[in-house]
Amino acid sequence: MKPRIIAALAVVLVANALIIPSLRGQRRHQNVIIDLWTQGKTAFGVYAPSENQPPRGDTPRGETGRGRLPAPAPRYTREGGEKLAQNPLYDFVFLNLEGNYDANAVKQIAQGLRSRSAVSRKTLLVRIPPIDRDGANAAKARIKEALDSGADGVVIPHIQNIEEAKQAISFFAAAKADVWSPSNRNGEKIAMLMIEDPGSLAQASEIADLKGYSILACGIGSLTGALGGDRVAAEAGNQKILAESKRVGLADMITANASDIEKRVKEGFLALLMQGPTADDTIKIGRAAAGR
Repeated sequence: MKPRIIAALAVVLVANALIIPSLRGQRRHQNVIIDLWTQGKTAFGVYAPSENQPPRGDTPRGETGRGRLPAPAPRYTREGGEKLAQNPLYDFVFLNLEGNYDANAVKQIAQGLRSRSAVSRKTLLVRIPPIDRDGANAAKARIKEALDSGADGVVIPHIQNIEEAKQAISFFAAAKADVWSPSNRNGEKIAMLMIEDPGSLAQASEIADLKGYSILACGIGSLTGALGGDRVAAEAGNQKILAESKRVGLADMITANASDIEKRVKEGFLALLMQGPTADDTIKIGRAAAGR
């Protein structure tokens, strides 16, 4: 073999020796926001809008004008999911069923997001009611049901303490969910725990150290209310949870708007959630800040 050919082969072998180890054990995920996180990039998403949502400023009232009528039950359809699937700005869709759990809503949105008209695969996260609202058995059943109905991940709000956090994580294991976590980088499903109360905030470090889940997040609106409206203290709690998430390699999610999304990207939140008619414009600002 000629010396030049031998030299060229040597270069190729050396290059492969350098590249292959860095890729070993890595693969692309079906759940695409996980790939963004492994690259240190922020994912952007929106609340799935209810089709029964009244126009802004249109507040139904009783006939006597003395009180508001109950808000209409949220309505989610396959067509609504298809519309979300056609927007290239969205990495994930957040279906909030905390106040009114409905397994059929999960199925409808999931089917719509997976329609042929989808421009990309959106991750579907479903928030269910807190464990203490309807009991552990109901929460456990809902996690499995939501995942079986097409959700890519389930969000557990208002984690009360470390014992309840452990319980929530065990429900994903019982559902045989292959959860992505710092200790299981090939997992596909997302388990998200939310800290929204002072008691669980005090245990944030211990909760962050638990294994088997994906996102630790602050419900900053609820935390602000629990702290008597003290926004400064709530933001301090939010930053504490962010620091703990970073320390152990978890993702953190927060809501954002046009005035703070650039700051949230720079702070290192790996999932930012928008809502309302300005959501797309806000995401465009965020994507530019994130270099996406």
